[in-house]
Amino acid sequence: MSKVAFQGERGAFSEDAVVKFFGEGAAFLPCARLRDVFQTVLEDKANFGVVPVENSQAGSINETYDLLLEYPLNIFAEIILRISHCLMALPGESLGSIKTIYSHPQALAQCEQFLRKLKVNIVPGYDTAGSAKMISEGALTGCAAVASKRAADIYGLQILAPKIENNRDNYTKFFAISKQESKLTRKSKTSLVFGTKNVPGALYSVLGIFATQNINLTKLESRPSKNKPWEYIFYVDFEGHLGSKVYREAIERLKQEATFIKILGSYPQWEQ
Repeated sequence: MSKVAFQGERGAFSEDAVVKFFGEGAAFLPCARLRDVFQTVLEDKANFGVVPVENSQAGSINETYDLLLEYPLNIFAEIILRISHCLMALPGESLGSIKTIYSHPQALAQCEQFLRKLKVNIVPGYDTAGSAKMISEGALTGCAAVASKRAADIYGLQILAPKIENNRDNYTKFFAISKQESKLTRKSKTSLVFGTKNVPGALYSVLGIFATQNINLTKLESRPSKNKPWEYIFYVDFEGHLGSKVYREAIERLKQEATFIKILGSYPQWEQ
């Protein structure tokens, strides 16, 4: 049985991602912070961690990318989860009885169109599932939470309205992180981070390596360097696995052009 760490209370969307990849038989290890997930895996208190990296509406989760650079762990797999928010409250409540709604700010923003119609007090919290837990354990009448269906099941809450998100095409990508490396599969991706010299054409030269090797980039994103103000590092995803010769050759050429490079992992592409 895999021990899997994730950020948030039981019932968080990260737990849904754990179940989607590892199954209901996984041992769940909730953590207060994203950093705690990485640290738990590093200290062998969990075999894997599951962390959110990008939402289709809100974009990249910068803290996760910073931690991927900082910690000596591998991306073992990617998981893509459809995010569907529910409004939930204590049994016996109704939409008309709700005066205050709690949830994570991003969840509240993703349900703004529905919530605006209710004319209630909106209170941001640190976690979607944590808001559901607070209402359940505190027996808070007149209060509701925006969270997952799993959270309602875990905390014994009644769903007042399902699927209240603004956009039904709302997905979050998660990474499973581990000390283990993933094996070569039929359809793989590789993620890495690199820095370039602060000279004209430096990034162009690096990207040319991928182009001449006919390697398809699926993501390129810059982040501020923590070492020097106004300098940037680049996160890249590309199709392929470093177990194949053409990709190893590209990395060797990249090492000659970049100021540093860290391989974050080669792992299976998510397939529904």
